[in-house]
Amino acid sequence: MLCGWPAGAAARTQTQTQELPGVVAAAFKRAGIPPSAVGSFVQEVGSVAPVVAVNTTTPFNPASTMKLLTTDAALELLGPTFTWKTQAYANGLQDGEVLQGDLVIRGSGDPKLVIENFWLFLRQIRARGIRDIRGDLLLDRSAFAVATHNAAQFDGEPLKSYNAGPDALLLNYKSFGMRFVPDLAHGNVNVVLDPPLAGYKVVAPILTDGECDDWQGRLRANIQGDGASFDGVFPLSCGEQSWHVLPYTMTDTQYFDAVFRQMWRDLGGSLSGEVREGVTPPAASLITEWQSPTLPEVIRDINKYSNNVMARQLLLTLASGQPQLPATSERAAQVIRTWLADKHIDAPDLVIENGSGLSRTERIAAGTMGRMLVAAFRGPTMPEFMSSLPLVGYDGTMRRRLKDQGVAGYAHIKTGTLREVRALAGYVLAASGRRYVVVNLINHANAARGQEAQDLLLEWIYEHG
Repeated sequence: MLCGWPAGAAARTQTQTQELPGVVAAAFKRAGIPPSAVGSFVQEVGSVAPVVAVNTTTPFNPASTMKLLTTDAALELLGPTFTWKTQAYANGLQDGEVLQGDLVIRGSGDPKLVIENFWLFLRQIRARGIRDIRGDLLLDRSAFAVATHNAAQFDGEPLKSYNAGPDALLLNYKSFGMRFVPDLAHGNVNVVLDPPLAGYKVVAPILTDGECDDWQGRLRANIQGDGASFDGVFPLSCGEQSWHVLPYTMTDTQYFDAVFRQMWRDLGGSLSGEVREGVTPPAASLITEWQSPTLPEVIRDINKYSNNVMARQLLLTLASGQPQLPATSERAAQVIRTWLADKHIDAPDLVIENGSGLSRTERIAAGTMGRMLVAAFRGPTMPEFMSSLPLVGYDGTMRRRLKDQGVAGYAHIKTGTLREVRALAGYVLAASGRRYVVVNLINHANAARGQEAQDLLLEWIYEHG
């Protein structure tokens, strides 16, 4: 097996191998992971062929490394200055501070319409002089096709915020935080919601003594669409604790309703009617528009922190733009296949479900991922794309790995982990000054034991590349 690479380019071409380095192969053997369960690809970005190619045409579940495909395609197809637009329309006449009619909010799939940005958007509406809305609030989600989403389907954990579904008017990832604050003086627990939700009632848990172990389980939470109750206890020894949840039993409209009414009220406004879904009437007039951060800022969140909800939004955005054809995952997948074909990357192995990797069905071969990364490095948006990946030993999902090794600070690597899946993909700047693409995908019952082998692969490329 290959122990090191010769210095010259011609010599490297002559010594290409289909095998993993010996130290890496030995680590996989210790982990009980057979060669057939691993797909690997290593290639210098300026070369025409890989130096390591193992099972490169075999489809593997890539877990969150699938986000690299989604974000690279988006950067090239949408452009680095792309922004999402959320628009407010008046369907009626404005008389002073009164809107005699409906306020319409139309979304385009903004992945980062978080509370701070939504508050600024509502401030813009108030700045147009509207205070009292005498009609309804109409939510236009028509940019994305209506699809049923089961938050429990993937892993049976519907309260986990990463299980939120896509939404053309996704607000704050459709989630909220609960801060549990023990009040010893009054012998109770205060539960503070962030963001506050109008009309959402909370029955706090009982304050108790004891150890702070499995405090979330001891709460016996019952989180419903109209309120939350805690039939259990909260130990005083826990101090203040926060829990971020997806209120999956609330509809998207219910959640938007509760957040909007509270924030609009806080801004001095009032809403007389209901909050309902619909399509922007042709006669409605534009009041104001909110623009999201630019695409490179968004993909930093997606790749560095592995944000699944944002990746779902981005995938659908690739298929949006035609009102008569609302975006679907199937259409977005075809957009990506066409994009790869234009790069002369054949991908019969590719299966795209939601573009985030939070999937049991998504598949890609190590060779396909590797060739895409080589092409990305040679492309015009390379700086934006590479800077979105976690820097080994410093930030994102790689901040705690390989901190004391030579490769720390010299590799931009996206990781992915699911049950029986462990993956990494990205770029390594070797000590020689040459840069390499690396992909390593493990699909096996012992995949969780594969981190040592993957870390050794990164360090080996840094030292011998």
